[in-house]
Amino acid sequence: MKRTFNYSLPALALLGLTLGSCQPTLEDTRPAADAGSLNFSSYVAVGNSLTSGYSDGGLYNEAQATSYPAILAQQFAKTAKGPAAFVQPSFSAAKKDGSGYVQLRVVNGTTTPVQPSAANSFLGEQVAYTNNPAFPSELEAYTGSQPDNLGVPGISVLSADKTASASGNATVDAQTRGAAAAYGVLNNFYQRILPAADRGTKDYVTYIGQKTPTFFTCWMGNNDVLTFATNGGVASATNPFSGMTDTTSFGRGYRNILSTISKNGTVAGVAANIPNVTTIPYFNTVTVAAVAASFKAANPASPGVFITTGTAAAPVVRLATSADLLTLTTQGYIAAVVAAGGTAPGSLPTSPLPNNYVLDATEAAAVVARTTQLNAIIAKTARQNKVALADMNTFFTTIAQQGIVTNAVNNTATFASGNLFSLDGVHPTPRGYAVVANEFIRVINSYYGSAVPTVAPNDYRGVLFP
Repeated sequence: MKRTFNYSLPALALLGLTLGSCQPTLEDTRPAADAGSLNFSSYVAVGNSLTSGYSDGGLYNEAQATSYPAILAQQFAKTAKGPAAFVQPSFSAAKKDGSGYVQLRVVNGTTTPVQPSAANSFLGEQVAYTNNPAFPSELEAYTGSQPDNLGVPGISVLSADKTASASGNATVDAQTRGAAAAYGVLNNFYQRILPAADRGTKDYVTYIGQKTPTFFTCWMGNNDVLTFATNGGVASATNPFSGMTDTTSFGRGYRNILSTISKNGTVAGVAANIPNVTTIPYFNTVTVAAVAASFKAANPASPGVFITTGTAAAPVVRLATSADLLTLTTQGYIAAVVAAGGTAPGSLPTSPLPNNYVLDATEAAAVVARTTQLNAIIAKTARQNKVALADMNTFFTTIAQQGIVTNAVNNTATFASGNLFSLDGVHPTPRGYAVVANEFIRVINSYYGSAVPTVAPNDYRGVLFP
């Protein structure tokens, strides 16, 4: 998963920050470390932003150091069969903050998420942009040996495999396959870990095939639904990876990814499935009810929040219902328009919220349905390659519904104050990644009969408050 966020003074009080209760308890259990039949000496992690350690809307050294693969490698080492070193594509010390990350700042007396940018001197962060006018988002190149953490923010199954696209439309498939082959010049995070000679020609499947793991984790597929969902169910005509990936293309790509990294089922590992993205804070923090209440406070006659649904060719304006999901960036967008002297978007039928700020009920149902289909492919492919399956869909749904307790500390999916999700509303905090690592460990121990020790999540931070 990867998502860039633009905030404009959304007060945390308006976002309804509370702690949950009645959560199941996840205690820190540490049995005697034992790898059993497993060999973790060459552990490789395949995946997207969730694997890279992306957090708070960016990739930076501190976040990479607390990625779930880094935590797993640390715990694997305690079995005496772990990796001597786990290589991550870190940024240089002088550019340790990488792509930059959202911070909570006090603005006009209100605690507010602030996005780093050139306009605010990147909040004082030591970012790694190269200032290349031909590629403005280009980041400092990683020049070490091929990393063991191969997580690439933004990558999907469709964009990972230049042979995957099989939509049935020859023109579309040719364009999509070409874009996957050239992904090293389209995605700044993938570009920075590729040797210069491989950029624009080497797809991700080929790249991961260069590794020879003794154990692996693979968490792919999230962006095959998330990119579409976080843009309000609107696909871009210029981005072949912005829609929901069809099941045929996904099946081809995912089978190639898993068979490549597992060496056709001969290497032990874990494949993780796709969480239900409609349950994350990105879609459950700025609510229709809260925005409607703010409109009504300004105009008692306000009937609610007007949204745009349908298609660009046939837009439909209607009042939002509680089944429609507003994006985390909605409140900031409304505030920015009002601050510029405009009419609050959503307050009038002539000024509705744009489609890309709303995942309407129909779109949300379609995202859930496609996630279920893709997860069935992941489960089947894991069985075919004789590897364990981590059901992250059920795991995150339970957290969204009930939260989780770690050593007597409540953790919930509440934005910012819940400890588990970072300020982008999509990716975990370091503590969230520790909880994820423990779930991987639970699955590994259950499937393979090993006794990898879990980590203490409370040793890892949640969101940093000013």
